[in-house]
Amino acid sequence: MLGIVGTELGRRLRDGLAPRHLVIRDESADHVGHAGHRPEGETHFHVEIVSDGFTGRRTLDRQRMVYAAVGDLMRDRIHALTIRALAPDEAGRLG
Repeated sequence: MLGIVGTELGRRLRDGLAPRHLVIRDESADHVGHAGHRPEGETHFHVEIVSDGFTGRRTLDRQRMVYAAVGDLMRDRIHALTIRALAPDEAGRLG
């Protein structure tokens, strides 16, 4: 179950990228003692997203699209975001 930050992350990704598939995992517990970790968690996330908007775009461009959708959460709340961004024709690589 996602907390406030994870829920807002999901809302922004859905609003900005209209994903066909979206999975968000809070991996903060795996980073205790690392840079950027806060005791309340919700600092390190993994995002798996499939969107039509990624079709024909390079990996770097897809990541930039995700960061643009996430906006100030990266500056203010999220320390690290692992991104797996795929176009619909690549979705068979999930899992």
